[in-house]
Amino acid sequence: MSGTLEDRGLERQSSAPSPPAPEPAPEPDAPVGAGPRDWVGHVIVCGLHEIGLRAVEQLHLAGAEVVVLDDSIDETFARMARTWGIPMLARGGHLGEPFQDAGVAGAVAVVVTETTDLRTLETVLLVRDLRPDVRVIAHLDNPAVANAVEEVTGAATVLDVASLFAPSVIEACVGRRAHDIVLGSTRFVTTEVEAPRAASLRELFGSLAPLGVVRDADDAVVICPGRDLRVEAGDRVTLVGTEVELEAANLAPRAGAGAEFQNAWARTIARARTLPARIAAETDRALRIALMLGFGLLVVSTLVLHFAYRTPGHGHLPVIDAIYFTVETVATVGFGDFSFSTQPRLVEAFGIGLIVAGTTLVTTLFALLTNALVSRRIAQSLGQAKIPGMRGHTVMVGLGAVGMQVLDGLLRRGREVVVVERDESNSYVAEVRRRGVPLVLGDATRGTTLEAANLAGAGSVAILTSDDLTNIETGLAVRDRLGERWTDVPVVLRVFDRNLGRRLEQSFAFRHVWSTVAIAAPWFVGAALGLDVVFSFYVGSHPFLVARLRIAPGGGLENLSMSDLSAGIRVVAIARAGADGLEHPPRRDTRLAAGDDAYLAGPYEELLAMLRRERAGQPERGEDGTQ
Repeated sequence: MSGTLEDRGLERQSSAPSPPAPEPAPEPDAPVGAGPRDWVGHVIVCGLHEIGLRAVEQLHLAGAEVVVLDDSIDETFARMARTWGIPMLARGGHLGEPFQDAGVAGAVAVVVTETTDLRTLETVLLVRDLRPDVRVIAHLDNPAVANAVEEVTGAATVLDVASLFAPSVIEACVGRRAHDIVLGSTRFVTTEVEAPRAASLRELFGSLAPLGVVRDADDAVVICPGRDLRVEAGDRVTLVGTEVELEAANLAPRAGAGAEFQNAWARTIARARTLPARIAAETDRALRIALMLGFGLLVVSTLVLHFAYRTPGHGHLPVIDAIYFTVETVATVGFGDFSFSTQPRLVEAFGIGLIVAGTTLVTTLFALLTNALVSRRIAQSLGQAKIPGMRGHTVMVGLGAVGMQVLDGLLRRGREVVVVERDESNSYVAEVRRRGVPLVLGDATRGTTLEAANLAGAGSVAILTSDDLTNIETGLAVRDRLGERWTDVPVVLRVFDRNLGRRLEQSFAFRHVWSTVAIAAPWFVGAALGLDVVFSFYVGSHPFLVARLRIAPGGGLENLSMSDLSAGIRVVAIARAGADGLEHPPRRDTRLAAGDDAYLAGPYEELLAMLRRERAGQPERGEDGTQ
């Protein structure tokens, strides 16, 4: 059994061998024999489930002391927590007593990640009654409940995992490589560009801060490299800077409202061009034959009437009049402006045949058209209709909290989406239908279901079910169906296990295997320990965070220069205490001072190491909270 969350062996996850477990957390600074009830400055985690376990792991790695409270602790998760030396207490039927045993009186924060919103709400209110001044961070999916709870617990204390993860998926699906980040009052932009030639980062991009380099040869990621790093043509470089700095380097992102309008216009033109193919695909063979016969009858009748019909002046009937006479004859309206009764016998006989053939054909057309429309509506209501003719749309597999967040974001961007869902009883199915989004009900691992969603014309795919095995099977099926387009179409694959995700990328050439929990957990940990996470995004396959850290007097980072920081961390900007504006980019000899707000960017492991370094230098707190 592994000691890290990425490598655990859950039944529905990977069963690959796991690396050795990390060293157990040091025992809290408490008298011998004292339990968590007597601890000070620790964190209580309520709910040892997926997000809770990840939060416990990251709190442990950050050097924080943790206590777990849960009604029914899953043994698989419990074994993981035990390897880190985490105390676990059962809540049982009591209300406040388990929290007293967990040391709520001395806790610095309580993280609530229960399985249901109702249980989370109950726990949050109970904690506020027991200790109103403790910091509470809760996970809630329902927006209305989240807003109400945030009024009690304070701003930025209620987090929604789906809303934290969805932006990265949306950006990948629409192909946008830039992210807007507001630090203080200054707007920064992270953007991914390809190196135009072999050179150093300094030669190519000047003073812009590089956050990561993805090597074109093997997709390896160089994290927060120095500006003297040499890159090759085609390497993908993620940079951060202000809009002015990016414009000066001719790297300003072109994904504003004007670009979105142009994209929407281009999609409209593309849909118009494919309209004949879409009509042909959506009609059955009998209806197409009837339409062709109707068009043929119109052409033949127009020609006959044009050349054979005699007008009072013995001239030919004009073509437009011949078309008009044919239509009114077939429609049996007969306005009296034209008549076969005064024409030669052969023309009159042709008129009789035209009336019989026309009325028969029109009746057949109406019957076939009605049948096609009714059949299509029934198929749509059952989620069994094919989605032909669409081009550049997103095929989204899996309806849940994450899926709905992604769907909303894609629709706001003007993106066409086809949703594939296996469970017809899913509570979100009705919501998708109300929005008029095409829905296919079926197993996405089957070729017929992917064909119904028109995967062949898709511009991106997002596989977002809550089951790792289903996502992997679907991803492999999509890869087989895309064929040569596999390298051109972004396919986002959601998995819980980050280590499994890396193996999938290495073995099966997936490029966007992302973990919902890996993105969301640092937000909970940061909120609990004082690391204010501002934004999260991916550089290659690595989740990156941008966070604000307040430098404390006597902390481990006070008076530290930029050159002494970890190579895996980039200080984007510094807000000096008592000063207006930001200091950016900081120089190598720039030093951090107490009271400064440092805006950091890098992988969350590096940010947690930075937080641990800051906390290690702070004076110990007494039981009354004073230093």
